[in-house]
Amino acid sequence: MCVMPRRVWLACFLMVLLAACATGRTVGYRSDIQPLLKQKCLRCHTPPDGEGYLQTGLDMRTYESLMQGTFYSEVIIPGDSRRSILNKLVEGRAGKDMIMPHNSDNKLTDAEIEMLRLWVEQGAEYN
Repeated sequence: MCVMPRRVWLACFLMVLLAACATGRTVGYRSDIQPLLKQKCLRCHTPPDGEGYLQTGLDMRTYESLMQGTFYSEVIIPGDSRRSILNKLVEGRAGKDMIMPHNSDNKLTDAEIEMLRLWVEQGAEYN
């Protein structure tokens, strides 16, 4: 069995993602975003006692609850990743103390951040 070093795997993943972006690939909620959120976000953003959920009211288990946003506002503005709070938080544009996820072992990769950005730019559809 061939085991690929992490750097090689990441480089391959980035090349595939960039190629998909260049060809106009649609990022899907079910195929791309939901698995990403499950892996990186649900530990804290799940009711009734997830820390992120308790502090903000952001439930990330479903498309509907994600699009509902927090106690305070929406977190995704379809078609506008620059103004979407979720993008600001994962990209670190809201300040380094606010970057999500807080756990440094579970940070989104550059490819994952780009995939989330593309999904929002493409309208953040339930597809």
